[in-house]
Amino acid sequence: MKKHDQDFMKRQNRLTVFQIIKNEQPISRAAIAKQTGMSPTTVSRIVSELTEEGYVHETEEQASAGRGRKSSLIRLLDTAVISIGVELDRHQANIGFIDVQGNVLCSGNFPRSSGDTPEATVARIADIIEELILECDIDRRRIVGIGVGLPGIIDVEAGIVNFSVQLGWKNVQLAERLKELTGLQAVVDNELKVKALAEQLKGSAYGSNRTVLLGFGNGVGSALILEGEIYRGVTNSAGEIGHTTVDPEGMMCDCGKAGCLQTYINIPSLLSEASKIKPVRTIEELFAERRAGTRWACYLIDRALAYMAITINNVVSMYNPDSVILSGEILDKFPEVYEEITNLCYTQYIWEPLQDSFTIVRSKLHEHGVIIGSGLVAQDRYFQLN
Repeated sequence: MKKHDQDFMKRQNRLTVFQIIKNEQPISRAAIAKQTGMSPTTVSRIVSELTEEGYVHETEEQASAGRGRKSSLIRLLDTAVISIGVELDRHQANIGFIDVQGNVLCSGNFPRSSGDTPEATVARIADIIEELILECDIDRRRIVGIGVGLPGIIDVEAGIVNFSVQLGWKNVQLAERLKELTGLQAVVDNELKVKALAEQLKGSAYGSNRTVLLGFGNGVGSALILEGEIYRGVTNSAGEIGHTTVDPEGMMCDCGKAGCLQTYINIPSLLSEASKIKPVRTIEELFAERRAGTRWACYLIDRALAYMAITINNVVSMYNPDSVILSGEILDKFPEVYEEITNLCYTQYIWEPLQDSFTIVRSKLHEHGVIIGSGLVAQDRYFQLN
């Protein structure tokens, strides 16, 4: 076997052992060897390396139910590795420091405007990271990288934002610029894909084999998890359901096409339609009009909820998942719509043979989902490289 193949296998084995410890701790060396098929010697070598580097530690613990002798079990040190997760959205950037369990140690944010350049945004991210390190007393030596999740088509390997309608960005070398400003390795991915990863590891999709995550907010998108892996497609654009055409004679979308699905659901489109009748600045104002029984507001939101239910039917018919996770700003701000969407699904829109084949659940991670997922992706990249 060539040396680079051997090096690759060593890195993969190390990552596999680390992930097993992370997900199933406390665990014995023998159990790791049994799960992976690696030799006890290989497992012991990897565990010893991880122990010396301060990532794991061994403790003697009693066997289950208090019977038998104590065995040596391996646990992860939660703050052995810290990563930075960043969520970039149309109007705001959220930044958080994430430990190896996906816990948010501290976080901050700053507002964005549509006119902000990529350079200004990246410089502000670097400034906030520095402020949070000092404010939250973060150990710099433990920070292993930055993960960024944002809406759009992303070249993950190159760290380039190929195209983001919401941010107005095209061909932005985001990972490279972040590394230049912070000195940290950076990885960039689609926001819903990293959020789906977070839900798979510690949220609503835990234990699921085939999950679709849907995001309804400033845009509309989806991510598909198959056997614990994100399905990406050829160009990492799988799941861009918001730009499927539902009416070729419909409203114009930011992407330049007419009648995209998201023009009937997303927040900017709803506010644009509402403002034709009455100046409405925020989605909160629109929902307040609905609660007051204003007919046009009821119509706009009821139509949006119907299109959300139609979206669920479409992805269920296409992918046959065991669960569908609903997420995004609309669900986070107005949790009452979850039941309305679910009722619409089961009373009107879900194809009958599939009605009992899946569950509809809410995101457990809410506004932290993207920064958690981004941070965990950065950690995975670090362990793959090291």
